[in-house]
Amino acid sequence: MSTKFLITGATGSTGGEVARQLLEAGAEVRAFVHRDDGRSLELRSRGAEVVIGDLRNFDAVRRATKGIQRAYFCYPISPGIVQSTAQFAQASKEADVDFIVNMSQISARSDSKSEAARQHWLAERVFDWSGVPVAHIRPTFFTDWLLYLAPMIRQGVMRAPFGREARHAPISAEDQARVIVGLLREPDSYKGKTLPLYGPVELTHPEMAAIVARVIGRPVVYEQTPMAAIGEMLGATPAPRQNTAAAMYRDPDAQGGRPDFLTQHLNEVAIDHANGLFAGLNGHVAEIGGQPPLTVEAFVEKHRRAFEDQL
Repeated sequence: MSTKFLITGATGSTGGEVARQLLEAGAEVRAFVHRDDGRSLELRSRGAEVVIGDLRNFDAVRRATKGIQRAYFCYPISPGIVQSTAQFAQASKEADVDFIVNMSQISARSDSKSEAARQHWLAERVFDWSGVPVAHIRPTFFTDWLLYLAPMIRQGVMRAPFGREARHAPISAEDQARVIVGLLREPDSYKGKTLPLYGPVELTHPEMAAIVARVIGRPVVYEQTPMAAIGEMLGATPAPRQNTAAAMYRDPDAQGGRPDFLTQHLNEVAIDHANGLFAGLNGHVAEIGGQPPLTVEAFVEKHRRAFEDQL
């Protein structure tokens, strides 16, 4: 019997890439999406079975896991992850799912001051208690965040709430997807493991801005900006209703689009970042994903159009 994969968040940054890579390899994919739109239509055109539902709905999750052997679980940075994890774990047990890759975050820990990070740690424990074999991945900051910042970058400035001295190795969603696909295809060596994921080079935010400037050939400066001010900027425009880098700071269901849960999270991870929690390097992307991770230079070049003036 061929392996059938369930991909949650299949129209998002990592889930979309996982679905694409599996489908291009000829795998059987069921894509679990929140709404039926152009992105789900594209998944169908690539050969995916698309199911519509909400990870907070136990009946929908049970239907999605039926007949599945392996799954990727990805929940956005918003309330409800522990309940959704419990439901997904139980549904997976009922469906005899033999392996789950769980998207966590590098700051997940029991004493985190970020409510989101602490809830991710609890979600890891729920999967562990469930008995369904699982591997937890804990990426550092996504390189894809640059795509969210593209409108600012086109104006010559890159704003974020992170200090100028702390370093991390940005990792792209595409590279994370290669790791996820590698784990889903050959899980035996990684069951029960927690895998931090990093890009190839540790950088400060000013160094990242300088790289972007060099690649696009125009000045870009980094400005450390309080999260409250960034929230005000974001509050001026409607929240994108999608799980992508463009929506990373936004909770579309929040009253008035104001991302209180995410704001609290980012305020705390800015402190974690300054304390070095997001730093580090390892070889997981190359070892499991099959090729070295993208540099920031390569990522910006690949997505150059996002950083060019929009006519």
